[in-house]
Amino acid sequence: MAFFDLVDFDNHEQVVFCSDKATGLKAIIAVHSTALGPAAGGCRFWDYANDEQALTDVLRLSKGMTYKNAMAGLKLGGGKAVIIGNPKALKSTALFEAFGRAVNNVGGRYYTAEDVNITTGDMATVNQVTDYVAGLDGKSGNPAPFTALGTFLGIKAAVKFKLGKDDLHGIKVAVQGLGSVGYDLCAKLHTAGAQLIVSDINHEALENAAAEFGATIVELDEIYSQEVDVFSPCALGASINDDTIPQLKASIIAGCANNQLAAEKHDQILKDKGILYTPDYVINAGGIINVSLEIYPEPYCADEATRLVENIYNTLTTVFTTAAEQDKPTGIVADQMAQEIIAKANL
Repeated sequence: MAFFDLVDFDNHEQVVFCSDKATGLKAIIAVHSTALGPAAGGCRFWDYANDEQALTDVLRLSKGMTYKNAMAGLKLGGGKAVIIGNPKALKSTALFEAFGRAVNNVGGRYYTAEDVNITTGDMATVNQVTDYVAGLDGKSGNPAPFTALGTFLGIKAAVKFKLGKDDLHGIKVAVQGLGSVGYDLCAKLHTAGAQLIVSDINHEALENAAAEFGATIVELDEIYSQEVDVFSPCALGASINDDTIPQLKASIIAGCANNQLAAEKHDQILKDKGILYTPDYVINAGGIINVSLEIYPEPYCADEATRLVENIYNTLTTVFTTAAEQDKPTGIVADQMAQEIIAKANL
């Protein structure tokens, strides 16, 4: 593999491959940029089909964190980690201690936190062997509620810009994925008067959403074609692709998943179809905003985290307005804004 020629490598400052035979740990830590400060981003535990898929994922996620932290106004760079394998089979105290040692060996250039299939308890174990951890119980804790809040406010900003509505009453939203963030988002949308259509592999979560929020359940492959105002991807990435875009009937895409576009070209395709895309790393920044206040400044303050998350609405409104004025896709405009912030830091 021509590693440095990979499209997703994108001049990463450091990529560390970690293994520990005794615990079965196989992990990759990617540091994309430390121009704004130490790299920060969660660690996900996933049973990838192969190592190349894991590498692509961590590189894309790491770059996304650089842009996310820049657009959120944080003094943090971008990084990410993935642990490869089945978490149900491999999770152990010893494995997370081994991962913590790997993080510690990066020397403070990367702060880790929880992500998919990782809990605050797992991070507490990591914290036993390294200080470069955030999202701990008793401090910022679980970032999911803040990610859900930012996503909810992002949907409101998109609905205001695209549909001219100040509230979500009667707005139809198709939510793909009912994990901790997706489910919390559904609760907020329901309270705001939105009508929900949901899909997930977790049947219990679906039944709960139907009972609690009056949500309509559809099959996984049916969620794209629903007659809704907003399609909200809240599962894994690349759900907006050549196969799914022709199915979409929504006029807005706004969800908490990372790397929603399978390829850069899809940004322009969505614009051409008149679909307002809410750049994923802007709308889903609530979690890292919350976690960042655990890194500095201390002590952590939940009210300050909420105040900063609420600014996602304004940031997205600026992205939408600028994109309309320049006749450019929203994702391209957000990238340019992030790149300008990082370039100034490098002067």
